[in-house]
Parts: sequence; C-alpha cells; structure tokens
Amino acid sequence: MKLRWGLALVGVLGALLVPAVPASASSVVVPCQFTPTPSNPAARPVVRPLPFALTRGSVDVTFRFNYGPVTVRLDRAGAAPCAVHNMVSLVLQRFYDRSQCWRLSNSSRLGVLQCGDIYEVEKGGPGYKFPDEVTGAETYPRGTIAMGNQGPGTNGSEFFIVHSFANIPANYSVLGRVVSGMSAIDHMVADGIIPTDPNGPLDGAPAKPVKIQRAALGR
Repeated sequence: MKLRWGLALVGVLGALLVPAVPASASSVVVPCQFTPTPSNPAARPVVRPLPFALTRGSVDVTFRFNYGPVTVRLDRAGAAPCAVHNMVSLVLQRFYDRSQCWRLSNSSRLGVLQCGDIYEVEKGGPGYKFPDEVTGAETYPRGTIAMGNQGPGTNGSEFFIVHSFANIPANYSVLGRVVSGMSAIDHMVADGIIPTDPNGPLDGAPAKPVKIQRAALGR
C-alpha cells in the first residue's frame, strides 16, 4: 500500500510540477473527477490522478514507437486540462510503455491512429473514467491528439492522433498536437491496413504492428 501511494505522489507531483514549456507565474487549477470503474478494472497497476489540474502552460510527451519517436505538445491552457493531467499521470506511471496501437484508419471520413488500449481495441484501460472536456467547437485537423471514448464520459487511457483529418462530431477532448514525428505515423499508414472494422476496408489493424516502446515527458 505504501508503494502504491508513493507512486501516486510521484505521478501527481510530476504531472503538476514538470511542464516542458514554462507556465505563467500564477498556478490556476480546476477540479477533475476520476471515477473508478469496477466492472472495467485497470489493465495495468496505476493509481488515479489527484482531482485537480493546472490550467497554465503546456507539456511535451514523446511516444517512442517502433517506427520512430513522435512528440506531442499537450495544452494545459486548452479546453481539456483534466485530460492532459490524466495523460501525464499515465505516462509517469509507464502505463503506455510496451503497448500496441490496435486501430488505424485512412478513409474519407477518418484518418487516425488509435492507441492507449492494452488488450485490444477499446479494451484495457486504467480502471477509471472521467468526463468529456469539449466546447462544441472542436475540430480535428492533421496532427491533433485527442481522447478516444466509448460514449459520453468514458475517457480513460485511449487516445488518437490524426494523420490526415477527422470529420467527426466535437465529442472528443483535444489534448494538443504533434510537434515532431508525423513522418513516422505517415510511414505506418503507408504500410497499410488490415480491415477489421465494419466501417470499411480502410479501418482496422495496422498491417505491420505498431507498438509504443516507451512514453516519457520531454523530447
């Protein structure tokens, strides 16, 4: 139990105090709600983030894929500070390390790489959920990183990165955008897709496995 709370403290302090881009002098916070999901337990041992998040500055996260590194800049000052706080916490607890991205799409409606599920598409989350943070004005151009979900208020560990565009409703909390490494994702797309989704032949599993070898703060 002591080890578990120790990990929690490390995760929270890191999430709140290690911005990759300097924050403003005032550390304004907002409340967050992370609710346990007993029917969908954690796929890996993690603790919930503390229920508040910074709303100033940004933080870089680098996902080291087997195709190469991809760095995203998460915007704490955007519409989804709790989602950013959550991703930083999961990165610090190494939830995403040695995981696989199970879905890749390249249709006229949706061009995304979906990651963050440990077992398979939409299965294997952190054992909790939290509400959507959307304004209704969200758009999802190339390079966007956003939370995936299975309906309203079901955010956990799943996320997607847009490699072309995503013509979808504004129901997905935007975390930030890719600042380097889009060529690695383009390479994944060029390698093709194995159709496994009823949405069509350009939606399914990557033809060659896409794996996150490690995720870490910084570049």
